[in-house]
Amino acid sequence: MKQKSEQQIRTSKQLTYVLLGLISVLGLVCLYYGSTSAPGLRRSDDESSGFDGSDPVLGTFGRNRDFDDLFEDQELNPEVPKSIPICDMRYSELIPCLDRNLIYQLKLKPNLSLMEHYERHCPPPERRYNCLVPPPKGYKIPVRWPASRDEVWKANIPHTHLAEEKSDQHWMVVNGEKINFPGGGTHFHDGADKYILALARMLKFPSDKLNNGGNIRNVLDVGCGVASFGAYLLSHDIIAMSLAPNDVHENQIQFALERGIPSTLGVLGTKRLPYPSRSFELAHCSRCRIDWLQRDGILLLELDRLLRPGGYFVYSSPEAYAHDPENRRIWNAMYDLLKSMCWKIVSKKDQTVIWAKPISNSCYLKRVPGSRPPLCSSDDDPDVTWNVLMKACISPYSAKMHHEKGTGLVPWPARLTAPPPRLEEVGVTTEEFHEDIGIWQVRVVDYWKQMKTVAQKNTFRNVMDMNSNLGGFAAALKDKDVWVMNVAPVRMSARLKIIYDRGLIGTVHDCFFRDRGAWVQL
Repeated sequence: MKQKSEQQIRTSKQLTYVLLGLISVLGLVCLYYGSTSAPGLRRSDDESSGFDGSDPVLGTFGRNRDFDDLFEDQELNPEVPKSIPICDMRYSELIPCLDRNLIYQLKLKPNLSLMEHYERHCPPPERRYNCLVPPPKGYKIPVRWPASRDEVWKANIPHTHLAEEKSDQHWMVVNGEKINFPGGGTHFHDGADKYILALARMLKFPSDKLNNGGNIRNVLDVGCGVASFGAYLLSHDIIAMSLAPNDVHENQIQFALERGIPSTLGVLGTKRLPYPSRSFELAHCSRCRIDWLQRDGILLLELDRLLRPGGYFVYSSPEAYAHDPENRRIWNAMYDLLKSMCWKIVSKKDQTVIWAKPISNSCYLKRVPGSRPPLCSSDDDPDVTWNVLMKACISPYSAKMHHEKGTGLVPWPARLTAPPPRLEEVGVTTEEFHEDIGIWQVRVVDYWKQMKTVAQKNTFRNVMDMNSNLGGFAAALKDKDVWVMNVAPVRMSARLKIIYDRGLIGTVHDCFFRDRGAWVQL
């Protein structure tokens, strides 16, 4: 009993350290909302101070009295809570805007065939939960990265249905108190590592490396399952946005995040994915069960919007190899559609086919007038994504990208700090870009110093920057064993393209900020 008590005490202390560390990170990011002090988006009280090697935000902390102002707000504004209650345990896995029970309760009528029920449907103000979502019963401190790639505590995600359903595909295996992830998938039973090697060989990349000398960095994996493909890409210096809906598979993304793998909830439904155009070098679908032919190929056209010039679409599915009449029909229709979009097959082997999109507008301009799908109109902005419906048209390249026949991006990791060509589109100069890099390097060093007394090694893995600006915070964390979800508020969403051009990932969200402090509406 004494040993058990001491173990419980140690576990309690460890949990306390983790919570303190997380609170420190959240407090620093939210309180300073540092990006709004970065070049191109300065606060008025920093206009007169130049960057001299010190942090302009930390240097003015005492003057701005952010903590004092927060307590004043609690006294003067009754809407600012003095404490926040804990939600009932039945809400331990609540995702407010992706709550299917809410759809039924509000008697909404989403189009199920278009996957609208997996898109965001936020509760009205009177139905929102103003409480802290509790962890599940028996929750333990997560397994540290990199061990978490291959195992997590079962108590933290108490779902084992997938292990039974996908047992022959080696997605996950229940092993006592833990869940193990062998690295398998629906079309790569022998492991994602062997599958990645096979893809590199199909594309004939140097040294059989899928990153192609740093030219492939950002990948979109749709219908990602538990994100093992994205997990094994990380060792190749490739970061994937692993995407899956909150569906009958009991929130696959919850497993992915517990493993420490970049991922997010989302679906190819009726609205554009919240990413800028030309964000990914490669899109991947391994038996993702998506009807690519629906609505005049609108979902393939969304992938076209997101892929960079010459970007690849890796498609592993029965239509690529099966010879029964139905799969042949689908394949022929898909082939004709992609040919009309000027995509070409660059490799086909066994269960997988790889397409490449054109590097310029030349093919589009040679098409017969009236060809379908049409080009999008000149007034359509392919980078505007928040609550924007998908469009069944091809987003042509800008005149500059068409002329250069590419993005002009340098290979990773140099692209992290090299000024991207699209900087001028968001009104940021090269000098401001480099200044932002310097500011955030100083800040991150200071953050780590402040947290070292409460944060143990590998305490942090999944990090969110809630006002990412140019991605300087994430870039400064490059040598730390973390990944960052860069969140751009809608009003600053144009800058998300710079984050992707730096080889980072992020998303748009409806964040609301005020002069001091910040909060997010989820």
